[in-house]
Amino acid sequence: MFDSLTGALSKAYSALAGHKTLTDKNVDDGIRAVRQALLEADVNFKVAKDFIKQVKDRAIGEEVIKAVNPGDQFVKIFHDELTELLGGEAVLLPVADTAPLVLMMAGLQGAGKTTTCAKLALWLRRRKKKKVMLVAADLQRPAAVDQLVTLGRQLDIPVHAEGTTGRPAEVCQRGIEAAKRLFCDVVILDTAGRLHIDEPLMRELEEIHGKCKPHGVLLVCDSMLGQDAVNSAREFHSRLPLHGVVLTKVDGDSRAGAALSVKAVTGRPILFAGTGEKVDELEEWDPARMAGRLLGMGDVVGLVEKAQEVIDEKEAQKAARKLQKGQFDFDDFLKQLNMLRKMGPLKKVLGMLPGVGSMLKDVDLDNKEFARMEAVMLSMTPHERRNPGVIDVQRRRRIAQGSGNDLDRVNALLKQFKAMQKMMKSMKGGMPDMSALDDLGGLGGGGLGGGGLGGGLPKGFPKLPPGGGFMPGGRRRR
Repeated sequence: MFDSLTGALSKAYSALAGHKTLTDKNVDDGIRAVRQALLEADVNFKVAKDFIKQVKDRAIGEEVIKAVNPGDQFVKIFHDELTELLGGEAVLLPVADTAPLVLMMAGLQGAGKTTTCAKLALWLRRRKKKKVMLVAADLQRPAAVDQLVTLGRQLDIPVHAEGTTGRPAEVCQRGIEAAKRLFCDVVILDTAGRLHIDEPLMRELEEIHGKCKPHGVLLVCDSMLGQDAVNSAREFHSRLPLHGVVLTKVDGDSRAGAALSVKAVTGRPILFAGTGEKVDELEEWDPARMAGRLLGMGDVVGLVEKAQEVIDEKEAQKAARKLQKGQFDFDDFLKQLNMLRKMGPLKKVLGMLPGVGSMLKDVDLDNKEFARMEAVMLSMTPHERRNPGVIDVQRRRRIAQGSGNDLDRVNALLKQFKAMQKMMKSMKGGMPDMSALDDLGGLGGGGLGGGGLGGGLPKGFPKLPPGGGFMPGGRRRR
């Protein structure tokens, strides 16, 4: 996410590393790359200029805190200012005195408004335990009503739809009444969009707003439009009292113009960010956490939240007890693999770890490797998964043929798994047997990006500095 800006911040950090004080000259060297990156990211010129000035004013003459080098201190200053630029503090959805809470979604055609309505409904049900109804009031775009009905059916969320012949404001009114009868907590109104802002569109939205009196209007903006998205937000806000903005297609946007400019230009905060095409890929916008991602600090809180959504607590406790007893088989491994896959693409998950995101910029992590490993394990019989020791050469050939893999891949997976079992069993006495890690290289045979889950670094992965700890995948650094 926003890779070019993250890379520029890394250059700024490098330019300041080693200096004992933050001076006008070395700060200029540090932020020159940042200024260029902000403009390349299509950030509003005045916003970029003011931001750079505030960072420089804070950085010049600052005394370096003991045990903190100037580069780290500069990043701290940058993080604080970036957090403010991204919105300061996280803003919540409005609250209704009496149910249901009515949210009106607006935006240009093609921004992903209908899909975002479904994503928000799912988020409210999962995170806030709310009963939600969707109202199909986009009567302009062909198949918009059918799309929302289909999404509602997939998510088991009720949708009020009346076809495409009625008046949008009246459809919304009847949808709210239907939600009251079903005792829904939240109603989300999916309104029409246009390819550009025009008077008929705004009159229609104003009519809906006047008759339905929603508690909040959320503007859906395509982040890939950069500064154009900010300009459209400003125009919408001049006609409708926006509560906040939802940025879509953030995962596919290498620029950061919309994210860094919308709050400063419109005064309206970002509430959510769409981070993928799937209906569960909607994240609550937290300025401090987003600033951390941009600075390569990761987002551990977001990673934990994502894990909590897919990990079954009872299964986790059961797995922990088995590990404590030194028991670990392919069934357990398969369950852990499936939970990891549910968290999303591996590159996105690893990118939420501190210091890892920028390192993965040019790395191709092959998510198909998970499918290959799963195919090998599913080609085993239940008895073989529970008792890997019985898998002889004849069984290995059958597993390789059944999974569409070669024999070397099956042999490598069994070898790595045996080493994992050895390490798990050794944990009963406290510290694991670290000698087992030497056999973990290349887990899955060939592995992710050509390097294996444990076979060293994937192709193109930058070398890590020398020192203690472990290389990704389990090999010890000596």
